[in-house]
Amino acid sequence: MEERTMSDRITLRRFDDMHCHFRIGPIMIDVVPFTARYAGRATVMPNTRPRAILTGKDVIWYRDHLLRLLNGMKLAGMSVLEPLMTIEIRDNTTPKMIVEAKRAGAIAGKVYPLGVTTNSDEGLRDFSGKKILETFRAMQDVGMLLLLHGEIDQERTLVTKREEAFLPTLLWLAERFLDLKIVLEHVSTRSGVQTVERLGKNVAATITVHHLCLTLNDIIGYGVQPHNACNPMPKDFEDRDVLIQAATSGNAKFFLGSDTAPHLREKKECAKGACGVFTAPVLPAVLAEVFERAGKLDRLEDFTSRFGAEFYGLPLNEGTITLVKKEWIVPEQIGGVVPFRAGTKLRWQLLREE
Repeated sequence: MEERTMSDRITLRRFDDMHCHFRIGPIMIDVVPFTARYAGRATVMPNTRPRAILTGKDVIWYRDHLLRLLNGMKLAGMSVLEPLMTIEIRDNTTPKMIVEAKRAGAIAGKVYPLGVTTNSDEGLRDFSGKKILETFRAMQDVGMLLLLHGEIDQERTLVTKREEAFLPTLLWLAERFLDLKIVLEHVSTRSGVQTVERLGKNVAATITVHHLCLTLNDIIGYGVQPHNACNPMPKDFEDRDVLIQAATSGNAKFFLGSDTAPHLREKKECAKGACGVFTAPVLPAVLAEVFERAGKLDRLEDFTSRFGAEFYGLPLNEGTITLVKKEWIVPEQIGGVVPFRAGTKLRWQLLREE
């Protein structure tokens, strides 16, 4: 057997990936196994089509679909993954719907402001109306997390400024609902990181691996690169530097939410391409590169496997994954989807579970 030094091998507790898009239909079969290779739990996004996850009945329906796939994988000797279910919060979501969804097993409600990302055509319009405030209060009462896609589409607001435009709303909600756990999903700006840092213990943020790697140049700076396009868009080099610093800092407010978001190639390479980056096939390997480059490999497990669980109030995952330093080339395409870093060489490779 080939001998390796400790610096060539990392064993980590299985991850909590607190932001995953698994879709509906055949594409689910292709993409879910990649997350299951490294994660013990995954927070499942509800903005699916043709059926969005809005009620307790929807939660049961979607979870059953996922569990049939996951149970089949388990029987085949593959990894065990627990889906953490959510519902989409819209203007017509009521406190009764929150109670029923919680009873059905939803642990969080996800808000997509109108028109800011994929499948947000019926997103929330009003954050301050009496009805939606009653809904947020019901979430606080039953212990459901509020997950926020933190962007607002306003007149004369560039796409790169949408997160900053949303931050006053985050501040207002966090100060009004002190016992409601709030997550600013896929934070992408220096301002977003600083806002989360100064808010109370009820506010945290997820960080994606692609926002730790990309700037806007990687989307439109060297020709249009649609497979790197996502919402929120990657920003400036300074924003990326601050995100890396937050992820590797050991600050428990920041943890993994990959926002792995597969779209078929033809949905990306077209006149109006879908936004989303399919990172699951490379996520542990690329994260290891980022943390190693920052000299903080010893903090990777906290970011991937501890802080998210603690914020959600969950026990730590059992079992481990192992990464080894072994170069490999990322496939150009997987099941009709182009993965992040397609065709490039990575230094770390996911080896096995223990």
